[in-house]
Amino acid sequence: MRPLIDADQAAAWSEAVRIDVRWTLGGPSKEAEYAAGHLPGAVWLDFDRDVCGPVGAVGGRHPLPDPEALQAVLRAAGLNDGDAVLVYDDGDLMSAARTWWTLRWAGVEDVRVLTGGITAWTGAGLPLETQAPQRPEGDLTVRPGSLPVLDADGAAAWAAEHDLVDVRSPERYRGEFEPVDPVAGHIPGAVNRFLAEDDLTDLDRVRARYEPLEAPAFYCGSGVGAARSALALTAAGRPTPPVYIGSWSDWGSLGREVARGEES
Repeated sequence: MRPLIDADQAAAWSEAVRIDVRWTLGGPSKEAEYAAGHLPGAVWLDFDRDVCGPVGAVGGRHPLPDPEALQAVLRAAGLNDGDAVLVYDDGDLMSAARTWWTLRWAGVEDVRVLTGGITAWTGAGLPLETQAPQRPEGDLTVRPGSLPVLDADGAAAWAAEHDLVDVRSPERYRGEFEPVDPVAGHIPGAVNRFLAEDDLTDLDRVRARYEPLEAPAFYCGSGVGAARSALALTAAGRPTPPVYIGSWSDWGSLGREVARGEES
């Protein structure tokens, strides 16, 4: 099934559990915005706290959650085995894509992302509500490993044998500019495809961008933008690619070899 859904389709998809994961990198929680208005029936998940694991010595800035902790979060949100899920954010599809990826990794089979986020919903004249739903405790069982994940060794091996794609900006890839992480540059052997050029409303263009890459895997700064690129490729009809969830923030923290400049 295709993982993207527009506002009218989302409104008609009444059986799906709706999850609001609005988020801004480095910004405050958007739970107050959820309380001020969200899709009818939507539950709130805090992206940093609920969808990602706590930051530690390894794993990067947005590591995978502990499966038992994620299961507790999703059950508290009322998710049951077999439920379909609609995920949305403000519209850039960063946190929504990573949540889509995490739920699919956790074994939830039918997860779709609202193209354009809540902005597309309100732009279509669809209503919001302010009351948080009271959903009974769910029985969802998290089954981790349902999507392919790379660690640092796996990313290095992938770059040596296939196409490891760095989806950060060209300046960050080349090591000219690094606004977040202490080390600038890219994983040796990686190629660059800036995620901002993946227009999820033009899947033909997405297909064309990645057609030359036979077996791409993705990384970014901390596994959020890479999940968006994985979503784009999946929506374009390709198999969901591996993602290095720790990404550059993990690679740099491990003191791994750094490349700079253009692609070799």
